[in-house]
Amino acid sequence: MSSSIRVFIIVAIALQTSFAKAQKINGVSFVASRENATQEHVTPVIHLGANYAAVMPFGFIRGSDNPMVVYNTDRQWYGERLEGAKAYIKLLQANDVKIMLKPQLWIWRGEYTGYLKMDTEEKWKMLEASYSKFILEYAQLAQETHTDIFSIGTELEQFVVNRPEYWNTLIKKIKTIYKGKLTYASNWDEYKRVPFWNQMDYIGVDAYFPLSEMQTPTVESVIDGWRWWKGELAAFSKRHNKKILFTEWGYRSVDFTAKEPWTTDRTLTTVNLEAQANTTKATFEAVWNEDWFAGGFIWKWFIDHSTSGGTSNNRFTPQNKPAESVIKEYYGKN
Repeated sequence: MSSSIRVFIIVAIALQTSFAKAQKINGVSFVASRENATQEHVTPVIHLGANYAAVMPFGFIRGSDNPMVVYNTDRQWYGERLEGAKAYIKLLQANDVKIMLKPQLWIWRGEYTGYLKMDTEEKWKMLEASYSKFILEYAQLAQETHTDIFSIGTELEQFVVNRPEYWNTLIKKIKTIYKGKLTYASNWDEYKRVPFWNQMDYIGVDAYFPLSEMQTPTVESVIDGWRWWKGELAAFSKRHNKKILFTEWGYRSVDFTAKEPWTTDRTLTTVNLEAQANTTKATFEAVWNEDWFAGGFIWKWFIDHSTSGGTSNNRFTPQNKPAESVIKEYYGKN
């Protein structure tokens, strides 16, 4: 083999490796705020090493008794409305941060969206018409802003399994408007029952898998806890020939954070920063370099970094906690 060919092969391998690293999605869930975002709010995202942000406008619904999606109203926070989402997207893109636009529903009193189910055909039709208007308007925004990924829904299990034809039709309509990559943010215990992955570009999973029953999980215990779930995810990815994207993932800074990572229970008053940091580190170690894994979006990142999180905060955000340094370290590697 000539020296020139060897040089060509080495350069090609280096470029391929660099491209693969560049394509890993190191994201944050950029939480909607009352205010517009400024450069001061985006700079910490850059310092974290994030190359993607999920922008999350909201529609609101009272529930099965009144299935109309209300959105873009003056009663909503700026970042929850279309104009706010557009401004966030433009600012983040100006800083070379790619976007997943992820419109979401909030049900009155915080009811879990996965339980949203109508009891009459008339109500289903009302919900479908209303949701279509909501999601197609944001699909148009995604196209106008050249958003990289568009999520067609978040944790809507009963809506999805009970109305499959509606979702097939909706996806076709979305594809006439938006030409980028699509996903759906399924819950960790829902993704196997979603019937339309063949029409998506990524298998989206909100990755709140139970991983350890330790009060302060060790890195090793959480890595071991990932073994079963990794096998299932890898097989599912192979079956559908699509990569898994963690559309949400993260851990609270509380005792037993890896036991039921989905819990938002506000009666939990302990603060356990080590538990959050260890579980975050273990997830990077266990999952991030897997071939079937596209990356993920940390839940969650508030725009005013200077006043968010902190060592007395036991919520999901890693901001101003040891877990933030863990994320920065691994985002720097990937």
